[in-house]
This record gives sequence, structure tokens and C-alpha cells, in this order.
Amino acid sequence: MPPPGRFIGYAAIFGSTDLAGDRIEPGAFAASLIGRRAGDVRMLWQHDPARPIGRWLEIVEDRTGLRVAGEFALDTKGGREAAALAAAGAIDGLSIGFRTRLARREPGGASRRLVTIDLWEISLVTFPMQELARLTVVA
Repeated sequence: MPPPGRFIGYAAIFGSTDLAGDRIEPGAFAASLIGRRAGDVRMLWQHDPARPIGRWLEIVEDRTGLRVAGEFALDTKGGREAAALAAAGAIDGLSIGFRTRLARREPGGASRRLVTIDLWEISLVTFPMQELARLTVVA
């Protein structure tokens, strides 16, 4: 179990089609993660750049997807509220903010395979676009 105010989860799951029809390929974050440390990726509330709620301690690709570990800024009102809601199980969605660098269209449809992604931020959200992107352990 992580220390108080910390959590782990998956911000993206490889091979899982999101509500917009996008599917992230394994390795899509590799170039972005080489050039950007976990602390350089912002942790936001509902993708609102005016509402940071903590910081990312670790962001790595594994076989499942984009695994993250973070800590809420408990010295801030937003961080305390987010931590309380997550601990209560009232909110557990994660969602990425990114720029697509390389995508391929699926034959005969509007869906895309995201091959290379420039990761900007990861938010705690009520309704994640990728339904399996969730917090898995909250302290």
C-alpha cells in the first residue's frame, strides 16, 4: 500500500478502444517519456490547466499500458478534495492530454491506432475516455 496521499493506476491501456474510437499501440509513449520526466507531466483535475492537484512520481509503459504513480498535493484545497474523493471511491478515472504525433486509420472506419503520442498531462476525471484507465490503489 502506498503512503497517504499516494496512488497508482493506469492512465492508458494498450489495445483498448476508447469512446472516440482511438486505440493506443504499445510503445506509443516511449519517445515522449524519454524527453520528459514524470514530474514534467502535469497532474490536473478534469483536464483543467488552472487546477493542478498533485504530481506524478512515476510514469512508465509496461505490457498493460501507461502505469502511473502519483501523489496528491495535500497542502492544497484541490489536492485534499481529490484525495478524499479518490479514497472514498467516488472518482477513479484517469485520462491523458496529448498531441498525436503518428496515427494510422483503421480500414473502413473512423477509428485510429495511435502509434506515437506526445504526453502533456494526465488528469483525474469522472468519466475517462478510455473506460479501463483507472486508479487501482489509493492510500
